[in-house]
Amino acid sequence: MNTTTYIDLARSLEGAGILEGAPSAEKNPRIAGAYHDSRLVTPGSLFVCKGATFKPAFLSGALERGAAAYLCDVARADELAAVAPGVPALVTSDLRRAMALVSAEAFDHPDRSLPLVGITGTKGKTTTAYMLRSILDAAHGAGCCGMIGTIETYDGVEDGASRNTTPEAPDLWRHLANARNAGLPALVMEVSSQALKYDRTYGVGLDVGCFLNIGLDHISAVEHADFEDYFTSKLKIFSQSKTAVVNLDSDHVERILEAASVTSRTLTFGIGRPEADAWADELSTSEEGMSFSLHLNGGVHRVTLPFPGEFSVSNALAAALCAHLLGVDEKDIVRGLEATRVPGRMEFYRSRDRQLTAVVDYAHNRMAFESLLSAIAGTFTGARVISVFGAVGGKAYERRHDLPEVAARYSDYVVLTSDDPWTEDPLDICHEMERSLPEGFPHEIVVDRERAAERAFELAEGHKSVVLLLAKGHEAYQHDREGFVPCVSDCELARRGVAAHDERVSRG
Repeated sequence: MNTTTYIDLARSLEGAGILEGAPSAEKNPRIAGAYHDSRLVTPGSLFVCKGATFKPAFLSGALERGAAAYLCDVARADELAAVAPGVPALVTSDLRRAMALVSAEAFDHPDRSLPLVGITGTKGKTTTAYMLRSILDAAHGAGCCGMIGTIETYDGVEDGASRNTTPEAPDLWRHLANARNAGLPALVMEVSSQALKYDRTYGVGLDVGCFLNIGLDHISAVEHADFEDYFTSKLKIFSQSKTAVVNLDSDHVERILEAASVTSRTLTFGIGRPEADAWADELSTSEEGMSFSLHLNGGVHRVTLPFPGEFSVSNALAAALCAHLLGVDEKDIVRGLEATRVPGRMEFYRSRDRQLTAVVDYAHNRMAFESLLSAIAGTFTGARVISVFGAVGGKAYERRHDLPEVAARYSDYVVLTSDDPWTEDPLDICHEMERSLPEGFPHEIVVDRERAAERAFELAEGHKSVVLLLAKGHEAYQHDREGFVPCVSDCELARRGVAAHDERVSRG
């Protein structure tokens, strides 16, 4: 049972130098749990007052549900004290760090008794996390590995779609506590640069911190001001890791290894690198997947992945090394890798006559586009490649140049469409991307994404073709001026396109 009290939390903030004013000495309730959504509050928990849209009524609702105390920043202190007179309050000068500290205590530090692997990188986080999960499920049984990531969150108690890659601190610590209480043998989490920069993961003790790669992405006024800010944020993962796992094939690897030196030990992986702790050679590719020899722990094992691409082998090495550190034997590592399935990542839909292949992938930055499209072009030689993609609104503006530039090198035809335009006009974004295509390159703009996919499948008829539906993956919504608006997922669009082809062929 958690014995943390309100005064304990105050002392924690005071020790970090971020407590403002003296805590109330009249009441010292026990605190179990922390929440920033008043609808989730449980009796005896702490309520965190945060967000640009926060309203005092949220605090009133939390107190009605049994919150025993609340945390707020200095700017809101007087207003909320008037709303909740006599309620124990924690006032801080750094709300983000404060809610990470108090959430860890309120949930009784579940990271201390739950094996945790954190994975960061510009591309491959989700696939690597699912590979590791598949390995752990092979070793311990299906449903035994917890997951916090871009696609879903599973903690042994809650299981559902994720909104953020890495959730805010109160949610993150709740999921870790659920996983500990459910007795899960391990939990793997994707760690985004935003989570590291803004202290969502602050204080989380990772048994393994895995760094996949680094490339240019997320540079904007609302994300990272420049590459240095992005890279520095990513490297923070090592400050909270016991063991580092580093990709020797990454750009800027010397700097990554230097940052990793703060951990107790550093293990490495790479393709064609016998000096690494896990490495691969004898790679071979086909339309059905990628095979390679895995060198790990003194043994050599042949592995066949259900998707192509050298980058897939790199992700598999990372997952295998992390699993080895968690005590999984090589037989289960191979079995888990070969059984990996990732929703909306390298998902293949093939027609019965093998003339049409649809590929759904979340690739949405230059690095991911380069890796995926080059792999497809190298694997499906002689096939016509048609790429369907857009670019997000309001951020990551470099993608509007990078994505069409890369796509034009590996595709025969491009269909530009909508992809989470937010407050911008999607047609304007498409025209901006269009200007980065080589003059005369075959393309068209179809703003409606469902119709854009249909058009791509129309263009695919009469040839052996690959249709790439990019950047949305499993997502079944578009983020526009109205908010998150439901739409047909790329996975469903791929199924429809292949089914329509099969129907046409069967009719003759």
